[in-house]
Amino acid sequence: MNKLFSISSALILCLASLTRNGCDDQRINATTTTKRPNIIFILTDDQRWDALGFAGNKIIHTPNMDQLAASGLYFKNAFVTTPVCAASRATLFTGLYERTHDYTFGKPKLHDEYMFESYPYLLRKAGYATGFVGKFGVKVNAGIEDSMFNVSKNTAWPYIKVIDGKKIHLADINGNYAIDFIKSHKDQPFCLSLSFWSPHADDDSKEQYFWPSYCDSLYNNISIPDPPVSDPSYFNAQPEFLKKTMNRTRWYWRYDSAEKYQRMVKGYYRMISGVDSVIGRIEKTLKEQGLADNTVIIFMGDNGLFLGEKGYAGKWLMYERSLRVPMIIYDPRQPKSSRGKMFDEMTLNVDIPPTILQLAGVVIPERYQGESLTAFYNGDPQNWRNSIFCEHRLEGNPLLPKNECYRDDTWKFIRYEDHPDFVELYNLKEDPFEVHNLAFKKEYQQKVASYAHKCDSAAARLLSERVRSDN
Repeated sequence: MNKLFSISSALILCLASLTRNGCDDQRINATTTTKRPNIIFILTDDQRWDALGFAGNKIIHTPNMDQLAASGLYFKNAFVTTPVCAASRATLFTGLYERTHDYTFGKPKLHDEYMFESYPYLLRKAGYATGFVGKFGVKVNAGIEDSMFNVSKNTAWPYIKVIDGKKIHLADINGNYAIDFIKSHKDQPFCLSLSFWSPHADDDSKEQYFWPSYCDSLYNNISIPDPPVSDPSYFNAQPEFLKKTMNRTRWYWRYDSAEKYQRMVKGYYRMISGVDSVIGRIEKTLKEQGLADNTVIIFMGDNGLFLGEKGYAGKWLMYERSLRVPMIIYDPRQPKSSRGKMFDEMTLNVDIPPTILQLAGVVIPERYQGESLTAFYNGDPQNWRNSIFCEHRLEGNPLLPKNECYRDDTWKFIRYEDHPDFVELYNLKEDPFEVHNLAFKKEYQQKVASYAHKCDSAAARLLSERVRSDN
């Protein structure tokens, strides 16, 4: 086994900054009233962090998402622990990293023991009405989904459906289900998990992106700027195995001509704008039902997405475009002086389950590997993480290589399990597009070794917390 993947027991505790750091965030009593809050967790599919007006994107039209960010808590450095929908959604249910919950495409169903500590299961036990709408995204054993949710409306492609003789987009179908759930459960505390398929491309279609007809006119008279670091020289600088990944295959599907690039990115943006419209309808419903002042809305994406950078499409790799997502918490119960805040700290999808439970006043399982974001309700927390570990563990597909990274405020180290001779080291402050690999320069060898040990330690800790019994 390559020395970069040997386990360093002396450094096994270096993951401490990634996992529960005691009860610090318990000092925040997020349930500030005797009336428990309603919680709506909105998840989009493949929406990268800067596909949002509030993030500085001057083209995309996302007024409702922007308003949530402007009047809530906005986390500008939010990441997913695994940049692919199946593993990321498993993390969002279980509060665990992929290496612990051991679920992605092609893997057995999620272990019951994890699901019995999922946030919907625990909320339902605590008296919440729990609902799910949209893309479930993981496989569980018989009866598990029914034990998690009072109401579950799983939906699927195609994006455009005909209902009662009228064409309707899947995002709006999901929105209708969500509104029905809100109206029918307004007399008890509820938690609705609304999981959009948008803006994920329809991979079986040449057109790729499908949006509601009311978004047809958006972006028509706009030219989308070329993506940064998209000159062929950046792709050609990659090692051969990274030139043959699914990222490159899907680049040909979407971005291999100027005309196609314009069409695809505008389609992607229109799908996000469609979701934004649904969010506006949901907020209107909350106001009409008298629920707006006691309903917390959490919003994020399940992974990032390449839009042509480095000659890539898709996600899966450990670069920023693949890992970073939008993340917002809007809690109307907070004083206005405590809202409208932007935070630079690194947050993760694994932080969402403990956050939801903390908001509801439900005990957070010791097994959880994230931290409650209610720690930010009083401003910047004192002891938040300053580094993260991320991974992609899909088995047996050379087009999607296993890779992992360790990132802090300045540096990112990346390695590939089946290609141990190639590693990457980037100074993110000087090289935010990750094009100047310093890993093979003599003066950085000690740093490379240090980050390799940190990866070893993180991986070992996460693996040690996996349930071993048969499901």
